[in-house]
Amino acid sequence: MQVNWLDHVNIITDRLDETAEFYRTLLGLERRDAPPPLTPQNAQWMYDTGGKAIMHINSVDCPRMFDRAVQPGALTGAVHHVALNCTGYDEMIRRIEARDLPYQVNLVEAIGLRQIFVADPNNVLLELNFFGD
Repeated sequence: MQVNWLDHVNIITDRLDETAEFYRTLLGLERRDAPPPLTPQNAQWMYDTGGKAIMHINSVDCPRMFDRAVQPGALTGAVHHVALNCTGYDEMIRRIEARDLPYQVNLVEAIGLRQIFVADPNNVLLELNFFGD
């Protein structure tokens, strides 16, 4: 048995369209309707350039196989952040600043890593990692 990779992150929101558009416009992820029985009104999946649905964005009333209480827009509990491996550091800074989003940068010189921390419309903290970029 082994874990191969992180498959996706699921965000429950009362701002489905705004959240999907955030990931589409800021990160360049492709927005698609989730597969049935989900509907375009209750679920949008965001795909990376490799065609993998890495962000599942669901409305508060979206059916879930494992249901538990969530509070949209609240801090994300025990999950501190979601990290994404990225390229195009300067372009990302321009996109963030064009949207007037608060952000923080960090440099981990020992491993050639530049990081940008920015929150999505639901207060999900993103760690955008740029190795050698």
